[in-house]
Amino acid sequence: MDIGGTFTDLVLTDDGRVVGTAKLLTSSDDPARSVIEGIAQLLSNLDPTSVADIVHGTTLVSNALIERKGAVTGLITTEGFRDVLESGREQRYDLYDLFLEMPTPLVPRRRRWGVRERVLASGSVDQPLDLDSLLSALDAVDEAGIESLAVCLLHGYRNPEHEQVVRHGVVERLPQISVTLSSEVSPEIGEYHRVSTTVANAFVLPVVSRYLSSLESSLQVLGVEGPLRIMLSTGGLAATDTARRFPVRLLESGPAAGVLGAAYLGQADEVTPVMAFDMGGTTAKAALVESGSPLIANAFEVARVYRFTRGSGLPIRVPVIDMIEIGAGGGSIARVGPFGLPKVGPDSSGSDPGPVCYGLGGSDPTVTDADLVLGYLNPDYFLGGEMQLDLESARDALGSLGAKLGFSAEETAGAIHRVVNENMASAARMHAIERGRDIRQYTLVATGGAGPVHAWGVAKALGIERIVFPPRAGVASAFGMLTAPISFEFARSIPSILRESDWAEVAEAVSSMLTEGSQLLDESGIGEPEILISADIRFQGQGESLRVDLGSRLRDEPAEYVARRFANEYRNLYGSMPSNVEPEVLTWRVRVSGPRPRPDIAPDMGSREPPTKGRRRVWFAGSGYEDAEVCDRYQLATGSRLTGPAVVEESESTIVIGPSGVGVVTENGNLEVDVG
Repeated sequence: MDIGGTFTDLVLTDDGRVVGTAKLLTSSDDPARSVIEGIAQLLSNLDPTSVADIVHGTTLVSNALIERKGAVTGLITTEGFRDVLESGREQRYDLYDLFLEMPTPLVPRRRRWGVRERVLASGSVDQPLDLDSLLSALDAVDEAGIESLAVCLLHGYRNPEHEQVVRHGVVERLPQISVTLSSEVSPEIGEYHRVSTTVANAFVLPVVSRYLSSLESSLQVLGVEGPLRIMLSTGGLAATDTARRFPVRLLESGPAAGVLGAAYLGQADEVTPVMAFDMGGTTAKAALVESGSPLIANAFEVARVYRFTRGSGLPIRVPVIDMIEIGAGGGSIARVGPFGLPKVGPDSSGSDPGPVCYGLGGSDPTVTDADLVLGYLNPDYFLGGEMQLDLESARDALGSLGAKLGFSAEETAGAIHRVVNENMASAARMHAIERGRDIRQYTLVATGGAGPVHAWGVAKALGIERIVFPPRAGVASAFGMLTAPISFEFARSIPSILRESDWAEVAEAVSSMLTEGSQLLDESGIGEPEILISADIRFQGQGESLRVDLGSRLRDEPAEYVARRFANEYRNLYGSMPSNVEPEVLTWRVRVSGPRPRPDIAPDMGSREPPTKGRRRVWFAGSGYEDAEVCDRYQLATGSRLTGPAVVEESESTIVIGPSGVGVVTENGNLEVDVG
């Protein structure tokens, strides 16, 4: 089950095969309602008690942070450090903006309190925790009506004892308040990032706890008894107890599932490397996948002041699939920009009222309205015919916008389509360049309801020569959850020059993380886990580190092995190595995971009838309107070939193939297209 900004997607499998899908408009007032409606729809002729597992991804956490609809949150920190949330970082995301707007802290200054204590960077105690100052702070917490408390003491990542004492005090005196410790949520070096992450976790913790309790109750009413597992931002699964403690790890759960789905579906034909391109109703995202696994980042941002501007959001220091929001979604609103040119987004019509063509009260033209007018979408076959689209209303809305631009309705639609594709291509290209990759060497795997519609234009703009359109692309995020293993990731910051590292301390930290992870997997019924050890390393004086994978165990002569792996990663990214500079390790990481499920993606397709549904005029950049063949995806047998221009329709999405494209259906149901 995947809740998106516009649609809620569900996929049902039986013995590894997909046996049902559902796609409903998200109930914005209560997102869980559309989930329950979708489950009831899929299980209408089945015994609910036969459901063995439920996997869920949600945008609840990110929405709560963006909309500031979390708990009344307080912060206890080391005396003299309560202004870290305002101090932030030394960088300005726009050097020349005299009116630069920084993100407003989730906790205002009046709800932050300092306690007298001091732990040094080595982990040694310089000043014991003063209990009188703690009691005074707890009295202030009680008077302020705090619902959730974040605790982030200086250098708590090296020595968590003082933070644990604070939690004990809260439990004893204020048991109604939930507590988040930085040493558990983000035990990593970097004071601002750590306190920001801890506060974000505390802010959403009560909201997520209530939501999961409500969802579990609703599932019980339906008679569904299987365990509920939650998708994490890393692409792993966790039990609801873990999700309740660390809700900040769910921030990118839906998009992460989309990347997993694209990775699995793309790799099914041994296509490598892959750019996962997921475009839904609200946003479009991209991620790079190599050897079947997406790249992982150690931090990201949420609730940006400027949507696509790095540095303008709240930093979150937890592991996440390295993806980027590259543009608008189908529901994103088009208008006249500041220079008299078409501008799309960042605001979206969502599911309520939705695009104009939905006929639900939307009046602003959107990307979906443009796609309908350009001939990509069939107004009588949206969501498999369950929803009728209003073509004339969409054309009227685009005509009104076009009058301001000096364009016709069709010209306005074409301009919107090109702007969206070019913006997404530019962002994806930069994302690859920043990671030292050449995007032209990748295969694009298109997922999401709008992804297959726009994949052709994005691939042409990027110089990508091959596109994979998997079956059921419109519900790929929900499908991706069924390919995810139960997984946990841990981190411990032990900053040190690499050659001077205390390897006994490192081994103890790694062993502790392995033990904790194995216990969690054992509780989930997983036996022997898969293990990956990695480290964040940089050269002295650098501000950013690289995440370096080190295999399943620490090797003999670890300093030499780690230095060699770091050198390889550094050269691959930057092309050369600095001389006479020492590498230093900041953080050690351990990921433990169970086996990855391998569901069968091949749909029940075949040439039971002629696959051609007819022909219609479809617009393409550079050539205008052309007569395109329209095919039924469910009637395309293995080996079927298509020559562009063509449109392939299925209930969850629509595939657009340009004039130079040649496609073939593979054994697992993928439609692979040579861009030409």
